[in-house]
Amino acid sequence: MTDVYLSGQLVCRNSDEVAIVVQHLDRHVTLTRAEPGCVSFSVTPAEDPLVWQVEEHFSDPDAFRLHQDRVAGSIWGQATVGIERRYTIVGI
Repeated sequence: MTDVYLSGQLVCRNSDEVAIVVQHLDRHVTLTRAEPGCVSFSVTPAEDPLVWQVEEHFSDPDAFRLHQDRVAGSIWGQATVGIERRYTIVGI
């Protein structure tokens, strides 16, 4: 199987969206890193205080899809649904 890599940015419009990310991020990272097939996962602040750098590595497309499905229904997914994502995905 082919590894899947996601790289990009989570781009907040304002400090309210930043507060949402800060409130939910630790739990989101913990849950994601515990998923089967998650090789690495990080969401870190960028130089711009409204932007977060996102780096994901999953062992195969199935693990990545399961992650995406879990996130869509999670508290993180619901809380951040309106925040812009600028992602590139390789391996799928």
